[in-house]
Amino acid sequence: MNSDVVIAMLAVAISRSTPLVFGSLSGVLCERSGVVNIAIEGMMLAAAFTGFFVGIYTHSLPIAAVAAVVSGVLLASLHAVLSIHFRVDQIISGTVVNIFAFGVTGFLNRQLFATGAPPGQATLPSIEIPLLADIPFVGRVLFEQKPLTYLAIASVAIVHIVLFKTVWGLRVRAVGEHPLAADTVGIGVLRTRYQAVLLGGAMAGLGGAYFTLESVPHFEPLMTNGRGFIALAAMIFGKWTPLGAWGAALLFGVAEALPVTLQIQRIDVPFQLVGLLPYVLTIVVLAGVIGRATPPAAIGTPYEKR
Repeated sequence: MNSDVVIAMLAVAISRSTPLVFGSLSGVLCERSGVVNIAIEGMMLAAAFTGFFVGIYTHSLPIAAVAAVVSGVLLASLHAVLSIHFRVDQIISGTVVNIFAFGVTGFLNRQLFATGAPPGQATLPSIEIPLLADIPFVGRVLFEQKPLTYLAIASVAIVHIVLFKTVWGLRVRAVGEHPLAADTVGIGVLRTRYQAVLLGGAMAGLGGAYFTLESVPHFEPLMTNGRGFIALAAMIFGKWTPLGAWGAALLFGVAEALPVTLQIQRIDVPFQLVGLLPYVLTIVVLAGVIGRATPPAAIGTPYEKR
């Protein structure tokens, strides 16, 4: 492959990694506080539908993006109430949220858009950053992207700083490692976990917004296609750190961009076979073949204030 093809593939990989970056950051925030979150898939799907629905009727992509974030936060609230307040098994709680999102979005899509969505929906435009876009190689890869992609990259830095350089981040990590000790020194364990899960829901909402506001201007049932679960694998591969999760998400992004590149190059490889790469990589990561990561000590353990 020549340099232009490589640049194009990497640019596509950066774009395709956007929902994975947001999803993995959602997982990092939740699980660093001690709450398992397998509901990212459902949050992203609900956000994708909400963003599409609001965008259709308001003709405002920024408002649609905000609505997508709100829907992610609302589903995160459900997960938080079930798993933190009622101390429901967190895997079951996340599964409930996923099933709820799958069912409701599919039902509403059939009821509202059975004959097709109203015309006029658009996607967020690409933004070329002056001067930076002119940097050889890197400029075309990083600085000719769309708004949510830029926001995903910025969010990695922001979440890293918040988790490891602020008092609130220290509290989140403390309640995820040893909630009783954190409670003993006056940290509100339940309050901190609620905050982390809701912020994680906002991240998942942004990831969902990518599908209908930045990728394609329409909604299809189950269009997230397992990206929430792949994001969890990226989080584990990245050892529950924002920077590590970003690197893993980029790797999965390359795996998604490769089939497109091979098609463009007319390389005779079955598309279905190459399309399995992200999912095979997910299985490899979750099986611990690449190396086992140690999660926060109190993850998945409900806390009852004594």
